Amino acid sequence: MNRKIWVTYGAEMLREAGIDNPDGEAWYLFSHCFSLSREEYLFSMTTPVEEGEELEQYKALLDRRISERIPLQYLIGTQDFMGYTFRVTPDVLIPRQDTESVIEAVVEGNYPHESILDVCTGSGCIAISLCLMLKPDVCIGTDIDEKALKIAKENGRRLAPMVKFKKSDLFSGVDGCFDLIISNPPYIPTKDCMELMPEVKDHEPMLALDGREDGLYFYRKLAGTAPKHLNAGGTLVFEIGYDQGAAVKTMMEEAGFSSVEIKKDLAGLDRMVIGTLA
Repeated sequence: MNRKIWVTYGAEMLREAGIDNPDGEAWYLFSHCFSLSREEYLFSMTTPVEEGEELEQYKALLDRRISERIPLQYLIGTQDFMGYTFRVTPDVLIPRQDTESVIEAVVEGNYPHESILDVCTGSGCIAISLCLMLKPDVCIGTDIDEKALKIAKENGRRLAPMVKFKKSDLFSGVDGCFDLIISNPPYIPTKDCMELMPEVKDHEPMLALDGREDGLYFYRKLAGTAPKHLNAGGTLVFEIGYDQGAAVKTMMEEAGFSSVEIKKDLAGLDRMVIGTLA
C-alpha cells in the first residue's frame, strides 16, 4: 500500500467513527508520523509504505483518536494559531480559530499597546501572537496553573522570548498598569461542561473551561478589578461565549469603561467585548 492509500484508509476509519474532518485528520496524523510536509506528500503519494515504526505509530494514533477520542492536537502535540505553531498538551486549552478573530480585531483596532497583559494565558498563544504582531515594549502572560505556565514558557522561548510568563490568580500577582489587558477566561457554565463533546470534556483542562454557575464569574472579577491595572485610555478585551455579550458589556460599563463594543467572529456570532477605560 502506498502513502495515499494509507491516508485514505485512516480517513475511512475516522469517518466511520464519526470524527469531524476525517480526511484532514488522517493527513495530519500521517504527516506527523512520517515527518512529511504537504508538498513532499503530494509529490510522493504513490511511494510504497514499508512496515516499520512510523506505520505502527500511525495505526496506534488512529486507534487512540477513535477509541479514546483524544483530540488530534494532543496526539501530534501542536496546533497552528495566527500562522505560528504552538506546543499543546492536555495541560492547556487547544487554541481555536474563534480566538484568532479576537487577535485580528485587536491588531486592526489600533489600540494603545506599548504594554500588554494576557490573563488566563494557557498555552500563551494570545500573548505570544500579540507580541509578535504588535511589538510592544512589555508583554506578560499570567495563569494560575503551573502546568499551563510550563507550556506557555516553552512556547515563549521558541517563538517570542521577550514575553514574560508568571503565576497569578487573575490580577493577584500583577504589578503596574498596562495599555491593553486581554483575557479568554473560563466561560462555560458548570452545568454545561459535562454536555460538551468527549474530546473537550474528557481531555481539555476543566480549569480552563468551567466559568462557574452562570459562566460569568471570571468576567465579574476581571471587569471590576481591571481599571486598577490599566493606564488612562487603556483597553480591556474579553473573548466571550456566543450568548454572553450583553451581560459582559453591562459589567464593563458599570466598571467605568466607555465605548464598549460587542464584536462578532467569522461565523457571525458574538465573540468579544472591547472597551476603553474612561
